[in-house]
Amino acid sequence: MIKNAVASLMVRLHLLPLPCAAPASTYRHHHALRLPRPASASVRPAVAAAAMSTAAEQAVADQKRALRTEVRRALKALSPDQRASEDLAIQTTILNSSWFKASKRLCAYISCYQLREVDTSKILADCLPSNPGQEELAKDLYVPRVEDKNRNMRMLKITTMDDLVKNSMNILEPSPVDASGNDREDVLSASSPVDLFLLPGQAFDRTGRRLGRGGGYYDTFLLKYQELAKEKGWNRPLLVALSYSAQIMEEGVIPVNSTDVPIDALVSSSGVIPISPAALERMK
Repeated sequence: MIKNAVASLMVRLHLLPLPCAAPASTYRHHHALRLPRPASASVRPAVAAAAMSTAAEQAVADQKRALRTEVRRALKALSPDQRASEDLAIQTTILNSSWFKASKRLCAYISCYQLREVDTSKILADCLPSNPGQEELAKDLYVPRVEDKNRNMRMLKITTMDDLVKNSMNILEPSPVDASGNDREDVLSASSPVDLFLLPGQAFDRTGRRLGRGGGYYDTFLLKYQELAKEKGWNRPLLVALSYSAQIMEEGVIPVNSTDVPIDALVSSSGVIPISPAALERMK
């Protein structure tokens, strides 16, 4: 159903005429002398190219919007029992994996039930020390805090679930300062790299394409972190998305543009799908 609806939209968008450049004016003198072309004529190809680029970007945006609508419908159709079953299977797969156990520092999202995100509560609990004296078993955990409506998001370190507070949308986020009034450590300012990112999303496929919710927060942040890792000479972290079965699309259904960051692997209730060479190597 999702594939057919999106494919139909893509066909309709492809049939729309794209803007093209207006023909250059011809200037003639009564002595047949050629006059210089106006300066504006020289920039018309660039204007036309920009218009075509804008039209293409709008077409991708429209396709993404239609796909998000279809996926939301599919997720709403999942029963609570089905969601709980897939949540448990996904988290158990991750917690039992060698690549998760080997990770020492990671970024992970705080799941929101109302947004129909795959649950991460058991994973987060495993990262944090449960009792005094077990600190050596904990992982350094950074979780997202949205700063504004301009795609600015930070990943701040927490040591307990009590470090989280509800924002204006009732989504749990880390407070900017800890109980002592000190600024929380920002992963972009940390002295050591993270091994792993656990990512949410609206739709995914087995080639690494990820469709977010449309805000662009994760793609913007991931590009920043990848640039930081390059500057520092760090290994890039493994980007692993968590997905319900209803969110996995067939290849070619998810439209992408240049700012969309591909994932390395996908974890569903059926298991792990390694995609990139890094994932194939680390998830043996």
